[in-house]
Amino acid sequence: MSRPQPKPVVPSEVRDLALATLKRAKFPVLATVEGDQPRVRPVSPVKTDGFTIYVANLRRYGKTAQLAANPKAELCYTDDDHHQVRITATASVLTDPVMLKEIWDGNPLLRAYLRTPDNPELIIYVFTPNEVRYMREWALEYHLVPIE
Repeated sequence: MSRPQPKPVVPSEVRDLALATLKRAKFPVLATVEGDQPRVRPVSPVKTDGFTIYVANLRRYGKTAQLAANPKAELCYTDDDHHQVRITATASVLTDPVMLKEIWDGNPLLRAYLRTPDNPELIIYVFTPNEVRYMREWALEYHLVPIE
């Protein structure tokens, strides 16, 4: 059985293709490391700015200790057509009060669950991209995506 032949990726369109995949996929899988063991889990971003991804977290979750020990992470988005975007990133804790307020005000689920933006359990991680790669379904080839 031969595999389907994907439409070629035009290099000047790869950024737009990757951003469109992010928009369609919505919920990436986050990979972190615990000691020498990779850990993955789906996450729900609270904000996306290009390829910079913001994820809400609770201090008691395993990824808190994992990212404190090693802030290197990867987010993988896969849409319904199986196109992928992989964002290799460095995680940091968001401390900008204006951005925290914007995320809080724009997210009813956070407000309902945590009640106050000062809840000590709340952490917002910023995943700043170091490298972004895009792959069209069946292509078996990644394309580097311009981050800026």
